[in-house]
Amino acid sequence: MPFNSLMARMMKELHDHGKTIEEIKQVLRRIPIHPRVIPAIKSAHALGCELRIVSDANTLFIETVLEHLGIREYFSEINTNPGLVDEQGRLIVSPYHDFTKSSHGCSRCPPNMCKGLIIERIQASFTKEGNKMKMIYLGDGAGDYCPSLRLKAEDYMMPRKNFPVWDLISQNRTLVKATVRDWTDGEAMERILMGIINEIISSDEEEMEKMLSSDHCKISVGIVHEPLVPLALQVPLNLVK
Repeated sequence: MPFNSLMARMMKELHDHGKTIEEIKQVLRRIPIHPRVIPAIKSAHALGCELRIVSDANTLFIETVLEHLGIREYFSEINTNPGLVDEQGRLIVSPYHDFTKSSHGCSRCPPNMCKGLIIERIQASFTKEGNKMKMIYLGDGAGDYCPSLRLKAEDYMMPRKNFPVWDLISQNRTLVKATVRDWTDGEAMERILMGIINEIISSDEEEMEKMLSSDHCKISVGIVHEPLVPLALQVPLNLVK
C-alpha cells in the first residue's frame, strides 16, 4: 500500500476516535530536531542556495513542522502529497502522482510519487532559465535512490550512512554519476553540506560574487522520508525526514 494511502487510512481512524487536527499538529511540533540542522539550513540559504523539499509525507505535516521551527520561509518549493482538511475536520491525503488516472512509469518508486521525476523537472527548470546549477540532494529512504540516479556529474548526493538509500547506492556506486558524500547525524550533515557549498563557491574565483549574491547554488533537500506515525514518530536528523 502506498504511504499516502496508509496515512489516509490512519487519519480516518484517528478522526473516528475523536482525535482532532490540532492534536495531530501538537504531536508534530514535538518532533526532535538535531540542534545543528536549523543553522545549516539558514547558512545554506544565506549563501544563496535555493532549498526545495521532496518528500513522501504530506503538506500539512511538513508545513506544520517548518512553521513551528520558524524555517518555512527558507524553502522555495515543497513537493509532497497534498494534505487537506475536509469539512468534518479529517485530514485527506491525496497522491502526488494520481496513479488512479495514470502511472508515472517508474518501477523503482511507489505509485503515488517518483522523486526522480520531480528532480528531472527541477533540472529542466534550471535549463529553461539558462543557468548552470549544481544540485545537492540529501536523503535517507529507499525512495531517494531513484533521484540519486538522475543527478549529474557536477551534482552531489548526500545519503545518510547505514540507511536504505545508502545501502542501495553502496551496492554499485558507479550507477550514481554525482559525487557521493555520506553523513551520520545532524552535526556531520552540517559540516559536509557547508563543505560542499564552499567547494562550489571556490571552484571558480570569477563566479564567487555571483554565487554569493544570486542563485548559482541550488540545493534540493528531501525530508520526511519515513512515515510520521502519531504517538510513535520516528524522525531522521536531516531535518525531519
